[in-house]
Amino acid sequence: KSGLDPGGAWHAWGMACLKAGNLSSAREKFNRCLKPPMDLNQLNHGSRLVQDVIQYLESTVKPVLIADDDYFATLRELEATLRTRSLSLEMICEGKIQHNSYYQECLFYLHSYGTNLAIISFYMRHDCMREALLHLLNKESPSEVFIEGIFIPSYESGKLHMLENLLETIDPGLESWGVYLIAACKYLQRKNYYHILYELQQFMKDHVRAAMTCIRFFTHGAKSYTELGGKQTWLLKIKDHLKVYLQEVSRSSGRKNTAFTFRKKMAATDVSRHINTVDLQMEVTKFLHQCESSGTSQMTDSPLPTLFGNNNMKMDVACKVILEGKNIEEGFGIAFRVLQDFQLEATEVYSKVAKQLVKQQKYSEIRQLLKCVNESGVAAKNDGDNIILSCLNEFKNIPAEDLDNLIQDMDSDENKIQAYMMCNKLRSAYLVSVRQEKARAVQLVQHVQQLAESSGDDVVRAICAQWL
Repeated sequence: KSGLDPGGAWHAWGMACLKAGNLSSAREKFNRCLKPPMDLNQLNHGSRLVQDVIQYLESTVKPVLIADDDYFATLRELEATLRTRSLSLEMICEGKIQHNSYYQECLFYLHSYGTNLAIISFYMRHDCMREALLHLLNKESPSEVFIEGIFIPSYESGKLHMLENLLETIDPGLESWGVYLIAACKYLQRKNYYHILYELQQFMKDHVRAAMTCIRFFTHGAKSYTELGGKQTWLLKIKDHLKVYLQEVSRSSGRKNTAFTFRKKMAATDVSRHINTVDLQMEVTKFLHQCESSGTSQMTDSPLPTLFGNNNMKMDVACKVILEGKNIEEGFGIAFRVLQDFQLEATEVYSKVAKQLVKQQKYSEIRQLLKCVNESGVAAKNDGDNIILSCLNEFKNIPAEDLDNLIQDMDSDENKIQAYMMCNKLRSAYLVSVRQEKARAVQLVQHVQQLAESSGDDVVRAICAQWL
């Protein structure tokens, strides 16, 4: 008469029937006010009204031993049990759910009015993980339902191994779980739960991704190569994963194989390249660890470079190896291999090293660096000269004797003249210029004369004018 929504009254009446133990009447009343959700895969447990019903039914269950449940059941409960057993529920969980009419009643309401997440969460609450998984598969629920309803509760309650065993029992190849497992990995990565992630990747036999997680364990948070020296077992694990992957690839090639669809793939040549990188990183780690232990290393605040970074970081590794040995020669061999393996810009690295040596006033070691570069067998004709020129470009205050030694080590007269001009040693520039072929000598001496005029060096200007 008053036009009010009768839903609340039906719900209250249904709850009263439940409390009186009249399960069939309760169903009839709830049928008037409960509705199934529009989207069964929404990430919630359905309407508040359904949740109230489930909550009451779960709280009403008496903690009676399974074997005696039916024995103690009232006639009304037995009647309800017979009725709910005849329901075409997809799965009936072994154990106490199967033997208790109140649990069966929960399943009736959940299947009629609840979301997939609510059904799965109910199974999980009552240790029916297998039923939860089968429901997920049968309904083809999205991965968010798996994460929220099964995966998070499993690892939070320490049942990850149990979950893994069930996944394997239901589908030994894990193919039907691929989408869910990849989603679980992404979730763990977002949460920075790398230890659980690594365990899951090993279970999935996803060796390439497991190797990538090991790289993270090796590099993350390390402030020195002494620390990395203590983490070398991760390098061995990376190699093991990559080798196992190569074996699996070689076994599966030659026969048509659709498996491993969700596992990360990589070309065998790339895998071999990564194994070489790991070997080289082990060598770098041992060398720099030794340098730090013997005190020849310069500690830096910047992120610690490793060969797992980008090309700039790899170049930093090469520089670090050359600079931190007892002398230039000691680390040059390893650095040279880094440059060759990753096809890095060698002259850029050598110039960076030379500039560092100037800062440290180790001028004799720059000459040792040039000797190593020339003896490497792959240096271009002017590489040594360019290294010296790049140093002089930045540092004008090198002591005179060391400066002369460096410039005299240059191969090309043209470069020597350029170097002398850069350092304002115009008399020396003039002396080398006049030794050149006549037409070129005239041009060079004229240039020296102009510089002498602009810098006010009357003596050199007069010498140039006389020669010209």
